[in-house]
Amino acid sequence: MTRSAPPRPRVLSIAGSDSGGGAGIQADIKTITALGGYAMTAITALTAQNTQGVQAILPVATQFIRDQIRCVVDDIGVDAIKTGMLGGAAQTQTVAEEIARIRQHRPALIVVVDPVMVAKGGAALLADDALACLRTTLLPLATLVTPNLPEAEKLTGRAIHTVEDMRAAAQWLHQQTGAAILLKGGHLAGDDLVDVLLDHAGFNEFVGQRLPTRHTHGTGCTLGSALATTLAQGNTLPDAVRRSCNYVHEAILQAPELGKGAGPLWHAHPWYPAIRS
Repeated sequence: MTRSAPPRPRVLSIAGSDSGGGAGIQADIKTITALGGYAMTAITALTAQNTQGVQAILPVATQFIRDQIRCVVDDIGVDAIKTGMLGGAAQTQTVAEEIARIRQHRPALIVVVDPVMVAKGGAALLADDALACLRTTLLPLATLVTPNLPEAEKLTGRAIHTVEDMRAAAQWLHQQTGAAILLKGGHLAGDDLVDVLLDHAGFNEFVGQRLPTRHTHGTGCTLGSALATTLAQGNTLPDAVRRSCNYVHEAILQAPELGKGAGPLWHAHPWYPAIRS
């Protein structure tokens, strides 16, 4: 069953940019558009990066982050927000304050928090002093939090090696934040991929197969923005997870095989298949 929702939801991505186009704001815009939403952005940082890694980061001033958010929300409106790379404690605090402000007028606002901490190439995307701020200010505002295993280990302070460990970590995060938790299991060993979802209704597990490819840059960003869009379209949380995981899986399968490192996905596959050289 689905609830009444706009057919073309307004989805605001608050995240860093990726000059290579595979992750961050660029991946979010592609994903939201491909799934039928209207994408808006508030950029928290500029990055110089490609498939081989992040070369430089230029943070955006907190007042300008605030200005971007208010500018689009006060005019266009918003049905869902997805957060990604935030950078430091000041940026995280600012984003949390703005989401809390919006919630006062839009209590049904969907907020998907992808707690981005480290880029695929190893560059730090969340300052150490921002972790406590993320836990105490932003996560309690979330509808859904989508950590991968290394992020969940930092958030919980516990090692995660098995699916049972994932369930325990999801339970702890749910109790601490009140948010639904989708703990992504891509970092576990083995060919089977297990994602663990916990919400007020209990646990769900989503099992898939690992794809033998290096072209996985931006999968977390893509999944988060897909979830924000499908939830804003009125899908239940389990259905939104299924649809979003299927979208990401197909985007990896059709990856255009660009770059020398971790290549980007093909976000446009709902419109037409990738054409590989």
